[in-house]
Amino acid sequence: MSCLQYGHLRGCIWPPTIQPLPKFIKMPRSLAERLRKYGIPISEDIFLSKAFSQSMHPLKVVPYYYRASRTFEQNDISITTLVTFNRFKVCSGLAIVCPISATVHVKPSATHALLDALHDLYTSTPAMSTYVDIHLVLTPFDRQLNTWRNTARLFARTEFVMMLDVDFAICTNFRSAIRASLDAKIGRILKEGHGALVVPAFEYMTSDMIQETLLSLVKAKKIDMFHRTWAPGHNSTDYPRFYSAVPGEVYKVTQYHPAYEPHVIFRKEGPPWCDERFIGYGGNKAACLYEMYLSGMSFYVLADHFLVHQSHPYEEEARKLERKSNRKIYQDFKEEVCLRYLKRHYDSGTLNTSYGYNVQEECKKTRGVSKIAAFMIEGRF
Repeated sequence: MSCLQYGHLRGCIWPPTIQPLPKFIKMPRSLAERLRKYGIPISEDIFLSKAFSQSMHPLKVVPYYYRASRTFEQNDISITTLVTFNRFKVCSGLAIVCPISATVHVKPSATHALLDALHDLYTSTPAMSTYVDIHLVLTPFDRQLNTWRNTARLFARTEFVMMLDVDFAICTNFRSAIRASLDAKIGRILKEGHGALVVPAFEYMTSDMIQETLLSLVKAKKIDMFHRTWAPGHNSTDYPRFYSAVPGEVYKVTQYHPAYEPHVIFRKEGPPWCDERFIGYGGNKAACLYEMYLSGMSFYVLADHFLVHQSHPYEEEARKLERKSNRKIYQDFKEEVCLRYLKRHYDSGTLNTSYGYNVQEECKKTRGVSKIAAFMIEGRF
């Protein structure tokens, strides 16, 4: 039965690009209220198992295992991140004065040791107990990175979120700058869910962490764009333009690449969620950004702000193997997502508007769907 038949519009997909809700339709109670009223026994476990049904199971999500004592303003920005046992010390360094929603992976083989260490860290670090919400994901499977990202985003307590890896140092106060600009053009784009703001990432090329200005470090070749050896991951940020930007400039990303994986700030509700089929290194974060891009979102670079990676050793053998498997998944994923968003934009009448530009440009180049894309763009579908 259609959700419209019973007026349960909160559960319906109602794109704002189609038409507004008719004024005579009354909005119903919340889902929780309806479940209580009709005596429908849906436990938290089954609800969350459906929410994370694409993930590798067995898996149990425990929201707010620790809840920060601070109350956050709705128009603030939560840092959403993920933490493993071996990154706890880095996590304590991230606990700056801002809302943080962090997912911690717990393996059955190390449950007691991890929870004891987490308790010691959380209770001994005032900034963490004040600003950091901790959510647990209990599963034997390593590196379900997009599941962990979705968990942190789902339980963030603010209207906007930033998807950030735990081993990046936040170097500028972008939160204040963005919140002060919410009524300006870029703020409206963010609030409407049509754009994501990019904070450029860097990493030191030497072990000398000298306190100098960013540009002087770049000129001295002591710091450079993050993962320079994998240019597709961050080249779309256009670092030469970033270096020459005037104070306060915000510029649009115009040379998008499917492997682009910047650290972005966006509206919590509305943009697509990360695809949870990606397990391990390679393609997982790029897939999050790719689907956002095809949905019609654009990326805008904040030229006054930046992050610096805190270098650490990687599990190279695991990276090599997992990247190989994820490369295949990512190719299939791109075709699936192209078909989905071509259909969505086509049916809603937005394919040949600015919202459909991204899906047109990318899917015309995507093997397996380029012909279908051409037919739909030309109206011959």
